[in-house]
Order: sequence, then C-alpha cells, then structure tokens
Amino acid sequence: MKRIALFPGSFDPFTKGHEDIVLRGLKLFDEIIVAIGYNSGKSVRYFEIELMLDCIRKTFAGYPNIKVVTFSELTAEFARKNGAQYLLRGLRNTTDFEYENSIAQVNRYLNAELESVFLITSPQFASISSSIIREVHRYKGDVTSFLPYKL
Repeated sequence: MKRIALFPGSFDPFTKGHEDIVLRGLKLFDEIIVAIGYNSGKSVRYFEIELMLDCIRKTFAGYPNIKVVTFSELTAEFARKNGAQYLLRGLRNTTDFEYENSIAQVNRYLNAELESVFLITSPQFASISSSIIREVHRYKGDVTSFLPYKL
C-alpha cells in the first residue's frame, strides 16, 4: 500500500523549515500532499494563497511525489478524501507540541485511520516562524534566508 502523508498548514508564508519537514518526510512516505488550508482563525492572509501555491509548487518542481493543493474543509476529512493515512507535522518546541497534540487527538477522533507523525525541526530552522517572517517583511526587512523561493 502506498504511504501518503498530508502536510497541511496556512503557510503564510511557507518557510525553509516547512521545506525541510517535507523533504525529510519523503524518507518515510511514498507521497506527500502539501495542502494550504484556509484557517478560520485568521481573518486575513498576509500572502495570497495563489502566490504561496505557485511558490511551493516551484520549490518542489523536481519532486513528482509531492503535490501542492489548497483545501477548505476539515483536515481529517480532506485526508480521507485524498487517501492520506498520515498527517505530517513539524515541532519546534514544547508549545508546538501542546498545540499539535490537541489537534492530533481531534483529527484521530474524526478519522480513526489518520495517524499523526511529528518530526522535530532541524536546529538551523528552529527559530523560524511564519509570523516572524511576516513581521520582518512588513517592515521591508530581508527575508530571503528564511524562504526556499524568491518573493
């Protein structure tokens, strides 16, 4: 059976840390679906979804086993519809663990076949967060070293 993992997120923006999790995930899974979700907790995106879709697709252009899509439904249901048995997530710190653990429990309740797999962030990416990158970018700071693509 093909092992398919879903890597969901708002990716506002998609960082080198995200890229690292996906590439490391390829050692565990046959296919990874990077899914840009519409986060109901965020009223407005900083970077448009279409821009992120294009940037992420270019980042993984040489990888036929990585798909990049958008979705606007429950993650557990989207995973079921796309044949994903695993939910891939990265953890930078204990705060991430607490948050992701709660989400994993709910996803498991909604889709008993969905197993969450957590990878610890590589040390060089542990301080990178999308919110920090947005703030630096908002004030015209250079964010190129945090992103796997050029804005």
